[in-house]
Amino acid sequence: MSLFKARDWWSTILGEKEEFDQGCLCVADVDNSGSGQDKIIVGSYMGYLRIFNPHPVKPGDGVQPEDLLLEVQLREPILQVEVGKFVSGTEGLHLAVLHCRKLCVYAVSGTLGNVEHGNQYQLKLMYEHNLQRTACNMTYGPFGGVKGRDLICIQSMDGMLMLFEQESYAFGRFLPGFLLPGPLTYSSRTDSFITVSSCRQVESYKYQVLAFATDADERQETEQQKLSSGKRLAVDWVLNIGEQALDICVVSFNQAVSSVFVLGERNFFCLKDNGQIRFMKKLDYSPSCFIPYCSVKEGTINTLVGNHSKMLNVYQDVTLKWATQLPHIPVSVKVANLQDLKGVIVTLSDNGHLQCSYLGTDPSLFQAPRVDSREINYEEFDAEMKELQKIIKEATKPEDILPKSEKHRDLIVTAEVSPDLDAESQAIDSEVKAEAVPSVTVKITIHSRVTAQKPNLTVCVQAPLAVTCDQFVFDDLEPDSSETVVLSAFLKGNCSPSELEGNCVVSYSTPTELNPEGILKVAQCNFRLPLRLICFPAQPSKAANHKLTIDTNKPPISFLTIFPDFVDPSEDDQANVLGFQFLTGSKTTLLASKTSQRYRIQSDQLEDLWLITKELMLRLEEHFKKQNCKDFACTFSGSIPLQEYFELIDRHFELRLNAEKFQELLSERAVQFRAIERRLLTRFKDKTPAPLQHLDTLLEGTFREVIALADAAEENQANMFQAFTKLKSATHLVIMLISLWQKLSTDQVAILEATFLPLAEDTQELGWEETVDAAISYLLRTCLSKSSKEQALTLSSQLCMPKDTSRLKKNITLFCDRLAKGGRLSLSTDSATQQTAVMPGGCTTIPESDLEERTVIPGSAATFPNHGQIAKQKSKPGLSENAAEEAEKP
Repeated sequence: MSLFKARDWWSTILGEKEEFDQGCLCVADVDNSGSGQDKIIVGSYMGYLRIFNPHPVKPGDGVQPEDLLLEVQLREPILQVEVGKFVSGTEGLHLAVLHCRKLCVYAVSGTLGNVEHGNQYQLKLMYEHNLQRTACNMTYGPFGGVKGRDLICIQSMDGMLMLFEQESYAFGRFLPGFLLPGPLTYSSRTDSFITVSSCRQVESYKYQVLAFATDADERQETEQQKLSSGKRLAVDWVLNIGEQALDICVVSFNQAVSSVFVLGERNFFCLKDNGQIRFMKKLDYSPSCFIPYCSVKEGTINTLVGNHSKMLNVYQDVTLKWATQLPHIPVSVKVANLQDLKGVIVTLSDNGHLQCSYLGTDPSLFQAPRVDSREINYEEFDAEMKELQKIIKEATKPEDILPKSEKHRDLIVTAEVSPDLDAESQAIDSEVKAEAVPSVTVKITIHSRVTAQKPNLTVCVQAPLAVTCDQFVFDDLEPDSSETVVLSAFLKGNCSPSELEGNCVVSYSTPTELNPEGILKVAQCNFRLPLRLICFPAQPSKAANHKLTIDTNKPPISFLTIFPDFVDPSEDDQANVLGFQFLTGSKTTLLASKTSQRYRIQSDQLEDLWLITKELMLRLEEHFKKQNCKDFACTFSGSIPLQEYFELIDRHFELRLNAEKFQELLSERAVQFRAIERRLLTRFKDKTPAPLQHLDTLLEGTFREVIALADAAEENQANMFQAFTKLKSATHLVIMLISLWQKLSTDQVAILEATFLPLAEDTQELGWEETVDAAISYLLRTCLSKSSKEQALTLSSQLCMPKDTSRLKKNITLFCDRLAKGGRLSLSTDSATQQTAVMPGGCTTIPESDLEERTVIPGSAATFPNHGQIAKQKSKPGLSENAAEEAEKP
């Protein structure tokens, strides 16, 4: 439809950097010339008032000097201009100009010129009204049915209608339930004012009702009471249109039919005098302005609707009759009679583009050239098709989609951790209660092979670890350039971390021919912090509550070799036993058997076993890798410490329940605090003083309770963070023991980690317990199911906080039992069939029987009804667990 453009009849640009809006345009015979020709009146927010009388020699000519009749700069911004019979004693047209705090009425007159300069026009101030309130918009008309004159109604920003009977102020009324001002117009047929409130309702108020209501200016109450007095105004009718309105216009081309047009954000409505909808049109664009005008067809009304796509649509009722393209986005549109040309469309943009146009088309003089027919050469087409397919194949190589190797990456980031701790600790704001909190230096280098725009480096370590600076912003990197930053890592929280790994992420953009701003890319690398950062050597402890034994297939290695940073070479007694003292206060002991290929880790806390065990395995693997030993392996034949693991789960869940209780209590006390505040404010506002009845004492007591509850909630939050960190450490330990016990592959370990460690952070909305329970339930019903009936069960799609942890502990026990019986972890749907082969590590499947109903997990003190048993066979038949541990002691 943009094929039909508006034909430019006359246009001009008003001023420089001036702003205009909906009420800044008006067309009328403002100078009372009697010729029937309209003049164009334009006011701007910069205070300029201009009056034009276009006389182009031919359509499309620009503005001539004589077209501008008058240009005056007023002192204040012009919000709206209107022309009407605003002066008493005469029925001539006068110009009303609305400012923010003033209403001025001017007379525009012309004097015939005796020279070729032409006529001279003058602007004479007839009267003005200083407003007590900031104005928004205005409307005019013969209020109350007066003859031969127009009255003015101004709507203020705070919802007051101020009515002026020409030179005198009549009265002011507040609109009920007012929030923000909307468009305002007057209907002479019903003698009522029509506006759109913030409730998105079209509301009509009779002039007589406004006139006889209590005058808001005569009352000496507070502002709130003034607003409440406006509620006495009775609304004539109300229509909910469900959207904000841009403009309202009342059309009454004949006395038989009168319509109210409302332009909304997505619809425009045509209403009857009583508020009933005649018709409405849903718009598929965002409108900017509109104006109804008379139609040549009986009983219909034409409407011009401008939109933000620079289009001007012509509707006959709801039927689109024409669409034309404008050179700007119109904020106001009018229809005028100019130079014996009726129906000229006058549009104004927000930056001052004023245009007079008409509708029509120009004939197209283009003729398509004649196409010579020729025979098709299929061989040339085949050759061209092969060449195009070759280009497409080259452009869609998988190497461009898959991640590039380290050698071909555009930007490489590397992190180097210093082997020694900092001589002077860089730890800041640490909560650790130790005498000294060490730190270690991390050197990060960024090397770019191409131009890298806006590179940003982010360094992440898991709490309670922290770094001295985690965000770095660099200038653009040139090809083959590098940037290096140095930072320090330390233990900030007063608990041991669950992981010592860190991550560096660099985001940058590389410009291309099609995208000069660059394509966003990411490069990252991982680093591992040393164990000395969180613990230091200490005397070994003989007694411990928790013990683990790791079997290997190689002779034990001296701790002088694999733990040189913790062992003093002068002390030979540390070759087989080593003590670790954590900064948080707990102690862990590591022992190597002299007679067997075993290592024991023991500690008073279950979660403290994890980092030492992991460090031991990593250092053993690195030691044998240097010796080119490829068959090194670790196994675990002891019992999974589920009972101790469940105690950590219960502790974490208990803190989550406490957090919910604190939240409920805080909400109750906050409601009570606000209620007391409202009563106190009511007492303070009352003109007649009344006793407080100990409300101030109650307010102070409630405030203290709120502060105490907030402090308790913060303390519980800190405890819950520590409990979750301990739970993650114990979970890592359980995952490692299960993988060693069942000799799981890398993919199966990844499934296990995704099941037991789905969350990096624990929140009240989504907690660890319900997430892990859902994941384990899914595995029990898929790859670890015993029958097709279990696979047919559907899981709940919503995760919510459980009432207790009994179901979770039961599912974890059953999960371990299914693994012991031959279950295999897999995400494929056809892997639910159980295998009856002998399990690795000496574990065989147990036949399904009634014994499964009540069994005990080896190594745990509690009996779990309806749980499966984790069956194991010792490598030494007849040797009990305690005896085996005694035999392993060095």
